[in-house]
Amino acid sequence: MSNAPRLTALDALHRSLGATMTDFAGWDMPLRYGSERDEHTAVRTRAGLFDLSHMGEITVTGPEAMKALNYALVGNIATIGPGRARYTMICQEDGGIVDDLIVYRLGETEYMVVANAGNAQIVLDAITERAVGFDAEVRDDRDAYALIAVQGPESPGILKSVTDADLDGLKYYAGLPGTVAGVPALIARTGYTGEDGFELFVAPEHAEPLWRALTEAGQDAGLVPCGLSCRDTLRLEAGMPLYGHELTTELTPFDAGLGRVVKFEKDGDFVGRTALEAAAEKAAANPPRKLVGLIAEGRRVPRAGFSVVADGEVVGEVTSGAPSPTLGKPIAIAYVDAAHAAPGTAGVGIDIRGTHEAYEVVALPFYKREK
Repeated sequence: MSNAPRLTALDALHRSLGATMTDFAGWDMPLRYGSERDEHTAVRTRAGLFDLSHMGEITVTGPEAMKALNYALVGNIATIGPGRARYTMICQEDGGIVDDLIVYRLGETEYMVVANAGNAQIVLDAITERAVGFDAEVRDDRDAYALIAVQGPESPGILKSVTDADLDGLKYYAGLPGTVAGVPALIARTGYTGEDGFELFVAPEHAEPLWRALTEAGQDAGLVPCGLSCRDTLRLEAGMPLYGHELTTELTPFDAGLGRVVKFEKDGDFVGRTALEAAAEKAAANPPRKLVGLIAEGRRVPRAGFSVVADGEVVGEVTSGAPSPTLGKPIAIAYVDAAHAAPGTAGVGIDIRGTHEAYEVVALPFYKREK
């Protein structure tokens, strides 16, 4: 087996647009096309176009598809209505987070699970193993889909010009089959930017014509192609966790402040239930570190792994950090001891190569769009 990176259906197009490519979870992906700051600002104020074909689609079908997923995942899959989507997680037996996922209910007995690129194989293997004994089939659909996202305030108008699907009736975290620019697509109102937007699941051979049609449709609205670099600063400002940074197998959803995704009230057992019940009790009695936002007073940019300090003591660790184009200052997400986690806590800083840089503790997210 070769270690050559996997290419998306849009690879040649990205290169023709002058994209800077990077290896991401075994895929060759566009990092940026021009200025990542301009791409970021376009999504916040107008619209951006993303190739997300590296995400991992797993289809689960059959009479007991829902039961199989209810057992495999921590969320209550039974309460997802047809055409709706749910953010959830898959955990280990010990409660550690394997991945965070979106589950789409495509039909009466058909679900699509979308996993992060770096975890797609692990999640596929885990769901396949956990579905044994249920009347359900788990299918690897990673090669069946390309995924293109249009994100930003202008995205509904741009998409409306190339589809007759009822976008106004499409709620956040819902998906419907439709035709976009003459191409069959699953149109989902989801995203990872903190803005309104859509994710379009299409057959790989339709990806390039769709990208070109959207580029043309968005020309007057200021749509630009966007790479992974601005996707990261957008999700960081929106306080959205990234697997491998805010979420790891070392942490339970309760450690990450995302205990709300674990649904103990659902019918039947699920993998990790016992450990997660203990984690929930522990978190309620004695909150562990909390996930908080930190805004720099200076200009130095913090990175994942840097220590959060107060009074000369280490009180936490940065999980993500970057300059924030919207705030005009460096920002970080960090796990911080409960005693120093309240917004406005004084004397908190980040150790940046031996220097204590002052930071303000804030509640997440840093940025919330006006509805």
